[in-house]
Amino acid sequence: MKAAADHFQWTPQQPTNELEFKRAYARVASAAGLTREQAVRVYAFETGGNGNHASQSGFHGSHAISTAIGYNQLLTTNTVELLAEQGPEFVKALTEKAAHLSGPARQTMDRKIAVLKKMVTLARSVPDEWAQHEKIGDTPQGWALHAMVLDVDVGPLLQTHKLLTSVIFARAKGFMRPLSAAELEMMNLTGDGTGLDMVTMPQPLREQVPTSNFFQRGGYERNPVAIRNNTVAKLLAVTDSRMDSNSNLPGAKELAAAF
Repeated sequence: MKAAADHFQWTPQQPTNELEFKRAYARVASAAGLTREQAVRVYAFETGGNGNHASQSGFHGSHAISTAIGYNQLLTTNTVELLAEQGPEFVKALTEKAAHLSGPARQTMDRKIAVLKKMVTLARSVPDEWAQHEKIGDTPQGWALHAMVLDVDVGPLLQTHKLLTSVIFARAKGFMRPLSAAELEMMNLTGDGTGLDMVTMPQPLREQVPTSNFFQRGGYERNPVAIRNNTVAKLLAVTDSRMDSNSNLPGAKELAAAF
């Protein structure tokens, strides 16, 4: 947020309460074709079933273990990549919303659109490659872009499209049946290509193949769930189990009711 103020003279518009963000997210997710089960169960797994829109990965001492924020835990690189690839659609969505506003609310939205356009320009100033987006994400300007995850208008778009790009990727590769929430989480967690390898793996292989094959070393070593459940089958099973239990917590129930 400090970076957003420093580099764009802008502060994300956070919700007055968590239900406001959940309703905004549910509207965007439903319109995009995500199911309530997919969205709620991913939220339940990623935030523990009670997390808010600003939930960040667990802390060790005074430092977070990663830059992941939100209902399905976007990294700074995810935010940069989504702004680069989906930014014009986000601008269009906000412009359509602005057309129905007037007075101070319209001025606030117009200012947000202007900032978003500048952020999209920055995100698209490099080739559309993960490594290039990662470089931007590791700068103060990239942190400023990441503040958009907290915004009540743009945050739901980012959260939704992080999952939607996985659904689209799977379909493009010929995987036509709906992804279960646990399968979608594997793609969210490890990346679309790697995650789809896990999703399409026959069950006998799932029982044998180590989860370490699907993570970068640093990501694997700070993921105790993947380490303890060290085959694909075990990781999918524990993911489903956690989704089951955490979906019964108040935050997950509130999100489900928002759909």
